[in-house]
Amino acid sequence: MIKNFKQKYSIFSLARNSLSYHKNWNKAWRSPHPKKNYDIIIVGGGGHGLATAYYLASVHKLNNIAVIEKGWLGGGNTGRNTTIIRSNYLWDESAAIYEHALKLWESLSTELNFNVMFSQRGVLTISHSEHELKEMSRRVHAIRLNGIDSEILSPSQIKEFIPIINTNQNIRYPVMGGFLQKRGGTARHDAVAWGYARAADSLGVDIIQNCEVQGIIRDQNKIKGIITSKGEISTKKLGVVVAGHSSLLAEMAGLKLPIQSRPLQALVSEPIKPILDTVIMSNAVHMYISQSDKGEMVLGAGVDKYNSYAQKGSFPVPQHMISAAVELFPVLSRLRMLRHWGGIVDTCPDASPIISKTDVDGLYFNCGWGTGGFKATPGSGHVFADLIANNEPNKISAPYSINRFNTGFLIDEHGAAGVAH
Repeated sequence: MIKNFKQKYSIFSLARNSLSYHKNWNKAWRSPHPKKNYDIIIVGGGGHGLATAYYLASVHKLNNIAVIEKGWLGGGNTGRNTTIIRSNYLWDESAAIYEHALKLWESLSTELNFNVMFSQRGVLTISHSEHELKEMSRRVHAIRLNGIDSEILSPSQIKEFIPIINTNQNIRYPVMGGFLQKRGGTARHDAVAWGYARAADSLGVDIIQNCEVQGIIRDQNKIKGIITSKGEISTKKLGVVVAGHSSLLAEMAGLKLPIQSRPLQALVSEPIKPILDTVIMSNAVHMYISQSDKGEMVLGAGVDKYNSYAQKGSFPVPQHMISAAVELFPVLSRLRMLRHWGGIVDTCPDASPIISKTDVDGLYFNCGWGTGGFKATPGSGHVFADLIANNEPNKISAPYSINRFNTGFLIDEHGAAGVAH
């Protein structure tokens, strides 16, 4: 009797709230008017910026912090990616930052008391040639030396693992083998932003949306504050985490960064019943695919070949992506595309990020993640908070100093992977 009453009450409560247009819902975070002064300002309300603010407050016990976002939280690249998470990188420096992030992902829902829907369904990278397969073997051994899980699969093992894949050796891109990281997977991108936002807000961080930064104020070689659409705000420390628009913010401070911004496209199909319970990547054809919890097939590709700040791309990229996907998965050939979009990625010459203080005292940049930013979200925020709080990089972030472009100690993920997803 009590159980039936609770069920009926829950149904009526759901129906009532569905018609309230959120009017009676408790807010997950405050919407404060910006103060005149903050100890630290983080520009960029995506996953990386919110994570940075959260770790500044939770780990370093700093609370006079603001996150400034020109639109809404997670409205940039955080909400425009294909949510792949992995740490199986070749170079030691890359392995360190992404494995640090993956370990944080594994406990993030508990840490934030918010379900970010992290699903360790595995990430399988396919090879399409003998040469690529030999390179994968080299990569797997290097990955294992860094204590990261990775294993080689034969075509027959891949077919057993993913029954719907086409392993016919006569197709244009035959499946010659692959390597699997079982701890990899996906997460819900907006849940990550909301979880960090709610947790940061509860620790006193001011999250200010619809507030565009229009200028950066310097007093000779020191940061003094920012000019925004809601007025001037002073600060002694400014962390910039704005993904594709990093060059524009750097220019406001009189700096020039070695990055290029390009469109990155993705799409989802109409939803279907579950047929794919892992993530498939193909570096050779620049295609990666997974199935969302709603049943949509999520497809991504490589960046467009031109610089642009437009959140859209050219037709040949999705055309090539879809043709490769249909060849590997013929069962998808009659699906209709449901949505298509683009993000703006900023990429350094070596396809590795910049996590660095600058020559301007109190100015820090976290940018240049290319197509690999989402998977790094917690690790990026954690080490960037450490850099801002201590004004010195820790062991993980030190190799990502902007000075590497002067010294030549690059982290060449272009050369290692061919694609940095």
